[in-house]
Amino acid sequence: MQAFETQRGIVATLDRANVDTDQIIPKQFLKSIARTGFGESLFFDWALLPDGSPNPEFELNQPRFDGAKILVARNNFGCGSSREHAVWAVVQAGYTVLVGPRKEQDGNRIPAFADIFANNSVKNGLLTVELSEDDVDHIFELVTGNEGLEATVDLEAQTITLHAGDDETLAFDIDPIKKEHLTRGLDDIALTLERASEIDAFEADHNVQMAG
Repeated sequence: MQAFETQRGIVATLDRANVDTDQIIPKQFLKSIARTGFGESLFFDWALLPDGSPNPEFELNQPRFDGAKILVARNNFGCGSSREHAVWAVVQAGYTVLVGPRKEQDGNRIPAFADIFANNSVKNGLLTVELSEDDVDHIFELVTGNEGLEATVDLEAQTITLHAGDDETLAFDIDPIKKEHLTRGLDDIALTLERASEIDAFEADHNVQMAG
């Protein structure tokens, strides 16, 4: 997969929590495992009317969000099934960064992203950024008041800079292993191939022992 570099782009907002994988990419599109052609079906049931025309009430259909690279949503994005197609659809629709809030409710922590979805994202070069609720609320407010708002996401520095008048920078945390995988562009296959010589040596030694 492609290494993640600093990204600058339009920020789009989806003011919905608990967006599950069936809403991201409905089950009728899961027949293919070609890993292509899913972007046009992202949020299919919300984005299109029954006649197949764009739904003008769906927020991401607003012209102001055309070409957006950064998507900000509410907590628990990507819950539901483990389908990797959901991440494929997000990436193929042009998004490189997802932002969501962590939330505390009744003493329980609700993450910005479901665990399996977040892990699938790393494998496909999609950066998921978890911020506080206050920070995410602030981004929603800035997007509402600044059409075409852009942001720059610097993974190495672990910052999001919002370009609204005076630049404003928010910091985020990320697991060091996930950061390395993204910055180096390493998926599971690439990680395995990095140990190819060790694997070959183990197999050769194992074959010798079996033959003896």
